[in-house]
Amino acid sequence: MTPYRIGQIVPSSNTTMETEIPAMLRARESRFPERFTFHSSRMRMHKVTPEELKAMNAQGVRCAAELADARVDVMSTACLVAIMAQGLGYHRQTEEELRQAARENHCDAPVMTSAGALVEGLHILGARKVALLAPYMKPLTEKVVAYIEHEGVQVTDWRCFEIPDNLEVGRRDPLKLIEDVAELKTSGVDAVVLSACVQMPSLPAIQTVEDALGVPVVSTAVCTVRGMLDRLGLEPVVPGAGALLSGRYPTPEAKAS
Repeated sequence: MTPYRIGQIVPSSNTTMETEIPAMLRARESRFPERFTFHSSRMRMHKVTPEELKAMNAQGVRCAAELADARVDVMSTACLVAIMAQGLGYHRQTEEELRQAARENHCDAPVMTSAGALVEGLHILGARKVALLAPYMKPLTEKVVAYIEHEGVQVTDWRCFEIPDNLEVGRRDPLKLIEDVAELKTSGVDAVVLSACVQMPSLPAIQTVEDALGVPVVSTAVCTVRGMLDRLGLEPVVPGAGALLSGRYPTPEAKAS
């Protein structure tokens, strides 16, 4: 079988999406015949500040054109806050701009964003109330919370770790989230977002926290994989990655590419 080519537009200081996305899809390969290869184009960014995020976004069209040259089978951005900080609903505008760049460079791959994938994943779960953890400074976290609520999901509680250096975020121990989530008020929520950030590692803790809380637990990376599998028309199952990738939640009608 020819491998599916997974394309990501990645902040230059991001080290997690090129780790967790392949890890999940490699785990999937243990149960299914499909195989995957991974391809990235990078946008310069070091500090998670509004100024650097805006400057980084301007590089996205170039990255989409570069991934189009590789004829990837699905293309996604790999930065949530850069999109959500630009205004409510902004992921739709970004997806359209990147889609146009891909089409102009003769690539017909579905185009998505990690920001849109998180929203989409919560809707697939039927989540109306969530609690979340994020590494951002408080003002940026407030933008993320407002963005999610604008998409119809109430954020009943949240915590942020106020880490401005993106490399430092990527070095955070994901198993510490097992302790961190105890500080959240999770009673009555439909899901927990263990990492509302593509750079804060969380995959090793997802299933453990979900088993402990008894509600679906996701991350932006988990939601991104779900979005990729849905757009590729593949069964959305990854062992040990939580409810969204358990196969229990049907795939919605594919979004137009």
